[in-house]
Amino acid sequence: MLAEAEEVASKRTRGAHRLPPPPSALRGRVVVAAVAVGAFAAAGAGQTLHSAAASPTRDEVTPLANGQEAAAAFGVGGNTPISPEVLPVAKTVDTSSEVDKLTKSNRISEQRAAAEAEAKRPKFACPAAGTFTSGYGGRWGTMHYGVDIANRIGTPIVAAADGEVISAGPASGFGLWVRVQLADGTINVYGHVDSYSVKVGQQVRAGQQIARMGNRGFSTGPHLHFEVWNPDGKKINPLPWLNERGIAL
Repeated sequence: MLAEAEEVASKRTRGAHRLPPPPSALRGRVVVAAVAVGAFAAAGAGQTLHSAAASPTRDEVTPLANGQEAAAAFGVGGNTPISPEVLPVAKTVDTSSEVDKLTKSNRISEQRAAAEAEAKRPKFACPAAGTFTSGYGGRWGTMHYGVDIANRIGTPIVAAADGEVISAGPASGFGLWVRVQLADGTINVYGHVDSYSVKVGQQVRAGQQIARMGNRGFSTGPHLHFEVWNPDGKKINPLPWLNERGIAL
């Protein structure tokens, strides 16, 4: 810088006043001052950088301690092998097996409910609602082998016990009849019916409607003629048979 000033001064025209070159001592002081200013500036910048590095702000990211941690953090690089992460495997469910189990459970529940309902179901029933008008025994010089229950035509007639229908249709003296055979061989006879709703071979239960009351055949009025034949085929008094099974007329 001093050299350039001296060169410019030497090129000026004659007659101009020339400033005498500064003494060497002054030039030394200027150089020292410039160096000192530069040193102070460098020191200030270094201190600023050190302060910034020592106190990171919240927006700054804290550097990792080493390269291996960085590699582990980002999943790349590094010489140390990283064990693969073991993911849990979802347990497969055999849907067909579960459906079978559910179906079996439902079937068992239905069977249990059916068994409970069967146990509670009445096993015997009064064959018809109405008025008891005639019993078992001799009448007008002939034998009356059943009991009569009178009511309006069309009154429902139900099975007195569980059994199988062995007759349903026309019968001499009865007009129409229905006969039901029980498991022990006993036969219940329903005569003078106006209509029937069962067929031969059908299984019926106590209390199930099988016919309607009528006035067909040799009849003096609408009624049901009910008979009981024991397993030997003998016609017995229906009243004791019904009473023994909790049915009263």
